[in-house]
Amino acid sequence: MATISKDLYPSQEDLVYEEEILRNPFSLKLWWRYLISKSESPFKKRFVIYERALKALPGSYKLWHAYLRERLEIVRNLPVTHPHYDSLNNTFERGLVTMHKMPRIWVMYLQTLTSQRLVTRTRRTFDRALCALPVTQHERIWEPYLVFVGQEGVPIETSLRVYRRYLMYDPSHIEEFIEFLVKSSRWQEAAERMAGVLNDDQFYSIKGKTKHKLWMELCEILVRHANEISGLNVDAIIRGGIRKFTDEVGMLWTSLADYYIRKTLLEKARDVYEEGMMKVVTVRDFSVIFDVYSRFEESTVAKMMEMMGSSDEEDEGEEEEEEEEDVRLDFSLSVKELQRKILNGFWLNDDNDVDLRLARLEELMNRRPALANSVLLRQNPHNVEQWHRRVKIFEGDAAKQILTFTEAVRTVDPMKALGKPHTLWVKFAKLYEKHKDLVNARVILDKAVQVNYKTVDHLASVWCEWAEMELRHKNFKGALELMRRATAVPTVEVKRRVAADGNEPVQMKLHRSLRLWSFYVDLEESLGTLESTRAVYEKILDLRIATPQIILNYAYLLEENKYFEDAFKVYERGVKIFKYPHVKDIWVTYLTKFVKRYGKAKLERARELFEHAVSMAPSDSVRTLYLQYAKLEEDYGLAKRAMKVYEEATKKVPEGQRLEMYEIYISRAAEIFGVPRTREIYEQAIESGLPHKDVKIMCIKFAELERSLGEIDRSRAVYKYASQYADPRSDPDFWNKWHEFEVLHGNEDTYREMLRIKRSVSASYSQTHFILPENMMQKDKMDVEEAKDELKKAPEDEMAALERQLMAPMSTTVTSKDGRRILGFVSSGNLAQSGENAGKPVTRNGEDIELPDESDEEESDGDDRVEISQKEVPAAVFGGLARKREEDGKEAADENGAGKNLGALERIKRQKLAQ
Repeated sequence: MATISKDLYPSQEDLVYEEEILRNPFSLKLWWRYLISKSESPFKKRFVIYERALKALPGSYKLWHAYLRERLEIVRNLPVTHPHYDSLNNTFERGLVTMHKMPRIWVMYLQTLTSQRLVTRTRRTFDRALCALPVTQHERIWEPYLVFVGQEGVPIETSLRVYRRYLMYDPSHIEEFIEFLVKSSRWQEAAERMAGVLNDDQFYSIKGKTKHKLWMELCEILVRHANEISGLNVDAIIRGGIRKFTDEVGMLWTSLADYYIRKTLLEKARDVYEEGMMKVVTVRDFSVIFDVYSRFEESTVAKMMEMMGSSDEEDEGEEEEEEEEDVRLDFSLSVKELQRKILNGFWLNDDNDVDLRLARLEELMNRRPALANSVLLRQNPHNVEQWHRRVKIFEGDAAKQILTFTEAVRTVDPMKALGKPHTLWVKFAKLYEKHKDLVNARVILDKAVQVNYKTVDHLASVWCEWAEMELRHKNFKGALELMRRATAVPTVEVKRRVAADGNEPVQMKLHRSLRLWSFYVDLEESLGTLESTRAVYEKILDLRIATPQIILNYAYLLEENKYFEDAFKVYERGVKIFKYPHVKDIWVTYLTKFVKRYGKAKLERARELFEHAVSMAPSDSVRTLYLQYAKLEEDYGLAKRAMKVYEEATKKVPEGQRLEMYEIYISRAAEIFGVPRTREIYEQAIESGLPHKDVKIMCIKFAELERSLGEIDRSRAVYKYASQYADPRSDPDFWNKWHEFEVLHGNEDTYREMLRIKRSVSASYSQTHFILPENMMQKDKMDVEEAKDELKKAPEDEMAALERQLMAPMSTTVTSKDGRRILGFVSSGNLAQSGENAGKPVTRNGEDIELPDESDEEESDGDDRVEISQKEVPAAVFGGLARKREEDGKEAADENGAGKNLGALERIKRQKLAQ
């Protein structure tokens, strides 16, 4: 019997716990306190305590769990071959005798066995755990179980069986099984399992994969491992994906072809490529298939050329037999060698088909435009433009072009067509015409005119093209007959039948097609008689489809044939049918032709026509008619009536044309009655309410007229009137002209009057005023009405007194009654400082103000410029002229007498020098 080391015996401190345990050995609390007190002791000593405790309490989960964890910590850093692992495993087995319902103990044991790489023992232990635990706790066992079977070294068959058992427990994790199969290169079962998943409508991916992604993964497995998978209809699977997933059609077709290539079924692969190109409906998918197909053909050609090169080298290395022998009698040859020798040289057995493969590749490249066009037509078979492009692709091959046109006219529905479907029929007929087959061309066009097009214009175009074809081949009678057929009105019986059907075709509306009638009337004018042409025109008018141009053409035809009155009747019908602005050309042409034809002979009738025309015309179209009317009166009527016409025209034309009309009126009046007669017209124009800019222009012309007649005062009066419309800052030309006028024809007084008016106008237009020095700022409190009265009393020659006062020294600070300085614009007088009028305005020279204008700049070169401020000019600034004249009348008279012969500018300069 082995002796126990003395270190393992209880120490003096342990006697307390030992005594309690002896009294109550089945108390878990006492044993646990004992173990906690020995937490710092070596494990061997704790091992003895654990074993004693578990012997007394073998069903304590707490003791077993703590014991096993401590033993796991001891072996954590030891190799799996260490004897401690066997002791640990035995301990787990002893613990599971009573702890077999505790999943945590099983998990700890299983993880320990997994780390030891004991495959068989671990697998059996997992199975024992699954048998011992209830199903509700199997999930905790399966998780490490799957980790175990996924390790390297575990046999694949074992892993497969475990995964299959797991799927019986939880089928939703089949994706993990499929991934394991793919990882293990079990392609057959992986494909079968994935196909089953895709066929299950109730399947939900726990990894978030869509059906599309699963389908693409299945196709990839089937294609890449085609030779390893059997029992599945790969063709049907991939075609199902093509029908279901339209966004990956190109890749799926190439995958199917790749499957057959791996199966070495090259011809079948070509068939798949061809089928794919003929069925895809997007250019992207077509490009994918075509590119792969072309690379496939190139690779086969390259491979064949490589094989032919190697076989030629082998043939050169073989020695020729000296004499021919009958190989059928050589029984030593194998079947393969016998077959090779017998078929050697036979053309069907010739493997040298490089030329055939090259021709196939070239044909594929040449077919690309037609194949791409087919894709676009599959997208929309009613696209007319794509059909025309397809015909152009086959240019030079009349047979294919005819087949294409035939397919196009059968496929395209005129009601759904994108484009003009009638052009297909026309080009089809022109193809036959180009090859001198007029019979078939007429047959095509005859069928074309029976098609129910979307619009009447399409059908009319077909008839016109048919007639043009007949004209190109000198069949003039046939062309006229076609036009008569086309323009024939449907009979009552036909209308009744169509009304019963309820779907009216365009053929019922063809007889009202303006395009058709225009072509018909052109043919009649070129090939028919006058009567037949007139009959066509009359039918057009009866159908109420005429245009102003048709009216003009009809009238011109009658005029050419000397039917003038009939032509005028046509014009009359035209002006009754149409309204403005369409009837304007008819009126102008009608009046011009009438005046040219009759002149003075039927003047009253012409006047009635003109009156009627101008009464019906709107203001924006009446100018031309009035000018024609006035020209008629000037040439054949009375000048007074012409003037009345011009006067009426100035009132009827739009405002934008009124100035121009007045200018014409004035020029004609001056030519007929002389220049003085135009004065009344000028006055009328100025007072007629023209825009200000036009009034100003008219006034300038009026003033020039008066000056040319020597009426200087009248001309000056016109300038004064027009000055209210001319802002000196924005319209300096007007003031320059007035300035030149005054320099040539005025005197000092008139020049100053012009300057005064210029300042007044500038002040009225301006929103800015002047900031004078502080000693000149005074508040003007004169009432506006009082200022107007004072201004009316002032004589006209007070300008001299005003200008003299401008040169006088100005007063300094202005204060109010309470001593405060009054700021503001300078007033026309001073404030009284004392007396009964203290604080009230006492009139000074009301013109003691400097207004910045051009005259100031001319008067002084050295004066300081005034500053500008935003403030209105008081109307009373001019109110002191009368009183100042009474005070300084004598002095002003002397100065006027001294400077009588001087100009205004010279006089002002002398006054400054005198200061």
